[in-house]
Amino acid sequence: MGIIALMKQTTKLNLGVKYMLISSFLFALMAAFAKLSSEHMSSLEVVFFRNIFGVVIIGVAIWKSPLKNIGGKPFLLFFRGFMGFVSLLAYFYNVAHISLGDAATYSKTAPIFTAIFAWAFLKEKLTLSSWLAVFVGFGGILLITQPSGLGFSKYDILGIFSGIGAALAYTSVRELKNYYDTRAIVMSFMLIGTVAPLFLLFASEYFHMPELDFMLGEFVMPKGIIWFYVSGMGILATLSQYYMTKAYGETKAGIVGAVSYTNIVFAIMVGLFLGDALPSFITACGICLIVFAGIIVARQK
Repeated sequence: MGIIALMKQTTKLNLGVKYMLISSFLFALMAAFAKLSSEHMSSLEVVFFRNIFGVVIIGVAIWKSPLKNIGGKPFLLFFRGFMGFVSLLAYFYNVAHISLGDAATYSKTAPIFTAIFAWAFLKEKLTLSSWLAVFVGFGGILLITQPSGLGFSKYDILGIFSGIGAALAYTSVRELKNYYDTRAIVMSFMLIGTVAPLFLLFASEYFHMPELDFMLGEFVMPKGIIWFYVSGMGILATLSQYYMTKAYGETKAGIVGAVSYTNIVFAIMVGLFLGDALPSFITACGICLIVFAGIIVARQK
């Protein structure tokens, strides 16, 4: 019986790892389609098309099986959706302007910030190794950003914010899951990520501020190959989310979370096909530190 149980456990582990590897690769491909789309439209519009597919898919799921919510946390639900939206907006802006590997690395700082926010707001305890991981992670961020006398660049700030925004969204989910159906939580993100870009695209006609180009833009109706880019982006994002969910359902979160860092490797590889340069030695060291820190934090969970 012991051998059979071990074999079943190993099978579940292998499935979880496999699903997360697939998810990470699909997410890197999604970022590539987002980068190609960004050559023809603003990051704001890219976010809109990224989310509209999700609204349709989740909407159909809710229509087939109505939500079962306790409710009572509408402002926290809105906060989760809003932070997810602005984090994605910052991520896609960086995808359009820096290498896919760097953009992916910034976004993968989220678990490090999540550990801090969970400690500060949810009173979760952090072990000595977790605190070490936090400081190692910040060291990695400094190596990637390499701030000069003028401080951090715009891309550095937005990259760090993409990690912080995602961390705040993830932290709020830990509380929201006690009150809302998972689909309602996901829909809050998708719906805000669809409506907010439309509002900002409309507002962009009256505001012309180059320093805020990451949140402003003109709507451009996709044509020809661009429809293929935005459709591919939406489909790949949905598939990536699907396989990630299956991965967490098969294997312990710590193992799956550690495997998710392969997304950075996939992003670098895919980026090379799009013309990105290989990371410099210092940047590569920073990436390694962030991956190391993220794996330590994941193992604690």
